[in-house]
Amino acid sequence: MTLARRIIPCLDVDAGRVVKGVEFQSLRDMGDPAQLAARYNLDGADEIVLLDITASVEGRATFLETIRRVAAELNIPFTVGGGIRTLEDATAVLRAGADKVTINTAAVARPQLISELAARFGSQAVVLSMDVKRTGDSWEAYVRGGRTSSGLDALSWAREGAARGAGEILLTSIDRDGTCSGFDCGLTAAVAQAVPVPVIASGGAKTFEDFLDVFREGHSDAALAASVFHSGEHSIVALKRFLAEREVPVRLSA
Repeated sequence: MTLARRIIPCLDVDAGRVVKGVEFQSLRDMGDPAQLAARYNLDGADEIVLLDITASVEGRATFLETIRRVAAELNIPFTVGGGIRTLEDATAVLRAGADKVTINTAAVARPQLISELAARFGSQAVVLSMDVKRTGDSWEAYVRGGRTSSGLDALSWAREGAARGAGEILLTSIDRDGTCSGFDCGLTAAVAQAVPVPVIASGGAKTFEDFLDVFREGHSDAALAASVFHSGEHSIVALKRFLAEREVPVRLSA
């Protein structure tokens, strides 16, 4: 049986507002996260990802309230990340209404965290987020919001993360982020072939054809985007119809 490919809007949140930039820089306000989530829920999104991109300790209480507000609008899976460093952090996020947690910087600093989360909550609730930049003929994983190189080869780190219990890989191309130049299908295909878990492609979406390419050439299981949905440039309903007409399996709303 072929599983349906997923379309996932991403809400990057800073101080309680959705923001978007280019290559993780030059952020601009895109709206209220709960309102956007409600719109995407009705529009046929398969999941929602919400990321606290500043993940400041001072904003933790505010962020948990944002999670509660967004969760109240959804009847689809909800993944949350940003500043999750411990089992206690993950527990708080899941209790606030998330179905899955995603980790990046903390996982690189202490890979055992992946195993601890998987043991406590199940692999299906653990997403390894990878912000990746091309370096010569290979790719390198970055941390701290894409600002700091981890020194890790992306493919090796993806394999280790899956082996430690991550149930999915959320793969963002820093080079393509916010550029509207298309997904990095080469990167996505390489990671998808390296791991036995689903890969969510992120970074660079602009046209319907970009989504088609990342499913066909990038072998991704899901495609995540922000700007093209927040701006109203594309509707998820129209995108899914486009994909279905080209024999990409998607879940269509009744």
